[in-house]
Parts: sequence; structure tokens; C-alpha cells
Amino acid sequence: MSNTFVIKALESNFKKRNIEVLWFNTFENIKTYLLNQIPDSSTVGIGNSQTLKHMEITKALTHKGNTVYDKTFGSTQEEIKDIKRKSLLTDCYISSSNAVSIDGKIVNIDHSGNRVAAITYGPDKVYLVIGKNKITTTYEDALHRVRNISAPLNAKRAGYNPPCISVGHCVDCVSPERVCFSLSTLEGSYIKGRITLLIANEEDGF
Repeated sequence: MSNTFVIKALESNFKKRNIEVLWFNTFENIKTYLLNQIPDSSTVGIGNSQTLKHMEITKALTHKGNTVYDKTFGSTQEEIKDIKRKSLLTDCYISSSNAVSIDGKIVNIDHSGNRVAAITYGPDKVYLVIGKNKITTTYEDALHRVRNISAPLNAKRAGYNPPCISVGHCVDCVSPERVCFSLSTLEGSYIKGRITLLIANEEDGF
């Protein structure tokens, strides 16, 4: 499928679901867009994401004057827990997503669930940043991606060792090492304009 077809299909299908889709050449372009869109006075929550880490969006927003809640900057488990809670009530929340289907679904899989909670309800404005590698044709493909690609890679990155790492696919385990306790499908937004999907014509993240 051509980029033109994918862009038009995504824009059309998500518009029906009250979610705006914006396409950028690079993640750096998305970073510039976010810095321009978010007022200096806004509090900002950050969903843990390799993509956002590579963009250094937390550092840029903090330098701009925003109060930013990013759990990766917590030094103790109690501090991390506090940051997660505060990020649920920020003016703006920035996260990535594990998979976005052309037919209009956004799928995320989480360890503690704070990211999917904030995306679903709380912050007044949500920006979801993804690379083109996160786009799937169907919802079924998106579910397959989050279970068999995103979850194992995130587990390995975080130092966990669930069965999916060794066997190469999800086995629906009950291992204490699993990182996929919360599976969320966003099928739209009842508040028009609350969620914006920002897509880079680059690849990054899980």
C-alpha cells in the first residue's frame, strides 16, 4: 500500500471516531509541533515509550517551562507511583501506542496500566506519537502485533523474562514476569478533538 492510501484511509477512518490524524516526515517534526502546540503553563504527563525517549520530549518540554510528569525520572518506587498518579490529571498527556490499525483502532498493552488509563480518561488533551512501523492493516493484525512483537520486546527491554521471549510468541502466560496485564483498544473518543494521532514517516519503538 502506498503512503498516500494509508494516510487518506487513516484520516478518514479516525475522523469518524473523533480522532485527528496528522502525518509528519520525521519525529523531529513532531517534536517541534508539540512544543508549539502545548502552552508553557500546561502540566504534561508522559507515557513511558522508547519513541518519546529518543525524541527527548521530556527534556524539551521541561526546558520550555512546562511541569512534566515522566515516571522514568523517578528515583524510588514510591516516587514513580506518585508520578504515575499525577500524570493522570495533567492538562496534556503524550504517549506512543503499540499498534494502530487502518480500520480505526488504537491498541496498547501495558504493565501497570497507567498509560492506558491516562489515554482513556483524565488529561484534557492526548497526543499519541507513532512511527509508520506501528501501522497495521486490520484490528486483528494490531492485536497480533501488541501480543507477539510489542510485549516481548518491552519485556526484554525492562529486564523481565516471560515465556514469550524464549518461544517468540504470546502463550497467554500467568508468569509473574509478564508485562502485558492491561490490553486496551481505543475505538474512538466521545470528546471531539481530545485525541490527536501524530504519525512519523519513520520507524521507531515497539
